Amino acid sequence: MIIQSDILKSWVRDVFMSKGMCFAHATQCAEVLILADLRGIDSHGVARLSGYVRLIDKGRITVNPTLAIERETPSTATLNAGGAIGLVSAHHAMNIAIEKATTCGSGWVAISNSNHFGIAAYHAMMALEHDMIGFAITNASPLVTPANGAERMLGTNPISVAIPAGKEPAFVLDMATSAASNGKLEIAERKEVAIPEGWLIDKEGNSSQDPTELKKGGMVLTLGSDLDHGSYKGYGLSAFVDIFSGVLSGANYGPWVPPFVSFLDPLPNLPGEGIGHFVGAWRVDGFRDVDAFKSNMDNWIQRFRNTKPIHPSTPVIIPGDPERKLHAERIVSGIPLIDKVVADLKTVAEQTRVNWPEA
Repeated sequence: MIIQSDILKSWVRDVFMSKGMCFAHATQCAEVLILADLRGIDSHGVARLSGYVRLIDKGRITVNPTLAIERETPSTATLNAGGAIGLVSAHHAMNIAIEKATTCGSGWVAISNSNHFGIAAYHAMMALEHDMIGFAITNASPLVTPANGAERMLGTNPISVAIPAGKEPAFVLDMATSAASNGKLEIAERKEVAIPEGWLIDKEGNSSQDPTELKKGGMVLTLGSDLDHGSYKGYGLSAFVDIFSGVLSGANYGPWVPPFVSFLDPLPNLPGEGIGHFVGAWRVDGFRDVDAFKSNMDNWIQRFRNTKPIHPSTPVIIPGDPERKLHAERIVSGIPLIDKVVADLKTVAEQTRVNWPEA
């Protein structure tokens, strides 16, 4: 099924409102999910909606939260999200970071007591329109084993950096610190296809290409997959994200991060509150003239795009290029949804009594 993004966005907004969320927050949630689908990050778009609804129904997401700054300096803040959905709390925190950067040159906000925040790039990209560099990270449910490990200790813990350019599109990095994101595993499972070697191990530590292995006790590997290929580097990046998002903010961290799925309860005796995020913004003109920087960014981008490729059919790309291309296509042609996702969304429509758009 293919559906126009504005139609789908309105429906998603109405679903969140049917659960008691205010119009502004419901609209914000819909914008993040639809942008994910427009950019081709299908794992973090409307395919996640039913999961959020179940967490709301279970009381693990507060639909009308109190977002409170608990500690603050001119350039930093710690935000207690009050159990908010991360689609709202990270957006709120990034606005604070941008405001602080406007005054101080940079702004940083650690967020605790939150939930899953969608694609990291959405929040990082908020800084671009202010001629700032944006940064967004989050920890997540423990599915990943550290280098040499055989126990779930970390999330897929993404990192996103958005850097403005001039005539060229912005540089937008959005990557998991695991060998593969959980979303890619979910997509492979829906399509019933095998995954590449090096993404997963089973509960005995053997390599597996079965995307359902996580449900059987398996573990995702960090970037690099094994020590010979640098898995300690992925482990280090993931640990950095976990510490900044969880330990620094007062949220949970490591194996104590609450699960996204509603049928699993958080562990007892948690060290923090909810899931944690960390966002920030730098003013470009705090370092050099904006126009000169953008001109050099254009030059950087053009030169790297023109790198001699191994194969002419697969040129070197800039982080953010594939997502930008898909966004341009899907904003016109619509968002493609596979049958399993459509069936899941229709179930949500029935449960919330928000009519599914058949357009």
